[in-house]
Amino acid sequence: MHVGFFFLPYSGAFPCDAEVSTNVCIFYLVLRALDTVEDDTSIPTDVKVPILIAFHRHVYDREWHFSCGTKEYKVLMDQFHHVSTAFLELGKGYQDAIEDITKRMGAGMAKFICKEVESIDDYDEYCYYVAGLVGLGLSKLFYASGTEDLAPDSLSNSMGLFLQKTNIIRDYLEDINEIPKCRMFWPREIWSKYVNKLEDLKYEENSDKAVQCLNDMVTNALMHVEDCLKYMSVLRDHAIFRFCAIPQIMAIGTLALCYNNIEVFRGVVKMRRGLTAKVIDRTNNMTDVYLAFYDFSNILKPKINKNDPNATKTLSRVEAIQKACMDSGVLNKRKSYIIQSGLRYSSTMIVIFFIILAIIFSYLSSTRASK
Repeated sequence: MHVGFFFLPYSGAFPCDAEVSTNVCIFYLVLRALDTVEDDTSIPTDVKVPILIAFHRHVYDREWHFSCGTKEYKVLMDQFHHVSTAFLELGKGYQDAIEDITKRMGAGMAKFICKEVESIDDYDEYCYYVAGLVGLGLSKLFYASGTEDLAPDSLSNSMGLFLQKTNIIRDYLEDINEIPKCRMFWPREIWSKYVNKLEDLKYEENSDKAVQCLNDMVTNALMHVEDCLKYMSVLRDHAIFRFCAIPQIMAIGTLALCYNNIEVFRGVVKMRRGLTAKVIDRTNNMTDVYLAFYDFSNILKPKINKNDPNATKTLSRVEAIQKACMDSGVLNKRKSYIIQSGLRYSSTMIVIFFIILAIIFSYLSSTRASK
């Protein structure tokens, strides 16, 4: 559930070069299968751990498959031989890159099957295994294709961690209610400052503490934004740029919605489809990225309550993001597509519209009655 796949959610952002697309697609399917094994809580630990550790070898076996998961993920696992066949047709450089990331990720997943996320260091380590390594792997694939320079590991890691932490924050309620048993990745070092048990955050009587804990988690995630902006700013290929940038904008938008929002513990918090469509359609260069990050940070900033325990730290990180966007020198070149004056008044206009309709209906009804 939580592997940081920042590719494939948005088909319009998929790399258009045939070689890059094929390599990334196979990389995705291999890691998606690995994650399906990790995510299936019905698999006994003594069965799951050896599979995770050996998964990088299974991709070379055209006959190997393991039935687990549900719906489309079960289909993937039952027919994994198709993935292995496609993998074996890749060039050796691509195979080596995918095998290396799969081996490291499988070992990391196995480690955290038997280990709770206690400290913030544990949290960063877990996110590195399931998402940072995705960033490193993609950077290697882009470099091997000749389309991009090899990005520093630290920046590639931040690209994955920012998305992963956003998912973990947003999915609190879904994860805590997971059947047959939940698996949570909020670090004890953070949540124990607010409640005695992690599940206590979902209870109404703990709403104030829950929101403070949530804001602490969001503040932690924001530390990766500047690295993400640096990573994206040097990408040359337009398709790869969109492929990387769109999910990052969706992440900062999601965090802006989640921050100080008790609904994270009550239901689903996500960006509206119309805004998502705009992000997908209009993200084409770094000007668009800087605008989006600046605007979403502007949405988050007024929500910071000075009485929140982490208010000073949160404000500092938001202002650092805004400074990075302003220092780019492009913010005045284009109007925002996220915050528009017309959108600010849309709800008021709708109310006025229905009031007018009600008056007209009342008038027509009285006229009809008089006749």
